[in-house]
Amino acid sequence: MPSKPHPRPPVRPRLYEQLVERLVEYMGEAGLTPGDRLPAERELAASLGVSRATLSQALVALEVQGVIDVRHGDGAIVRQTTSEQGVLALLRDRANRRAEIIEARQALEVKLAELAAERRTDEDLAAIDDALELMRTELREGERGVRGDERFHTAITRAARSRLLSRMMGELAPMIRETRLESLSQPDRPKASLSGHESIASAIRLGDADMAAEAMRRHLRLVSQVEDVSAQRAVD
Repeated sequence: MPSKPHPRPPVRPRLYEQLVERLVEYMGEAGLTPGDRLPAERELAASLGVSRATLSQALVALEVQGVIDVRHGDGAIVRQTTSEQGVLALLRDRANRRAEIIEARQALEVKLAELAAERRTDEDLAAIDDALELMRTELREGERGVRGDERFHTAITRAARSRLLSRMMGELAPMIRETRLESLSQPDRPKASLSGHESIASAIRLGDADMAAEAMRRHLRLVSQVEDVSAQRAVD
């Protein structure tokens, strides 16, 4: 006889979810509105009793959802207000969608890289080089390279000259921004991402469609490797 099922205990919210909830609660209690600045990370981490690495992951989760902007030198700036329940629901939905977003990117961007290698012009190559230089500049200044990364992929999409694929990428743009922010917030990821971009650009410059497709495939595999923030320890 099969054993009778037993009710499962409720799942305890993961640490970063608790931090996200507490940060949204704090913004409401402090009366913060769009344009206001959160306390410095060191101060916030000390107040919450967590490490700065763990706090950083919670801030990324809020940034991905458009609640805050994290600016180098300025800290975290409020973009919009929301409820704890609303932000947690979006957080969990995003985690469930992440694999599907990566799958969509692999289906579209690998082909776009292949087409870009076949169709690029000197103007396209200049735009790709400009995007790489922007990312290098951002990294030198201590930023994550988000603008350069976005500009790089936009330049490749244009170089591919496929109106339908370009339209599909436009539809996915807000969700792609989520995976971009998550990926570039991982330790040492911006440098690895820049290296991947340089490999893609080199293949496109050579006009090697197969090499460009494979370089893009490798790069998107890296993007998909987002660490589970629940694994972060809440200790300094």
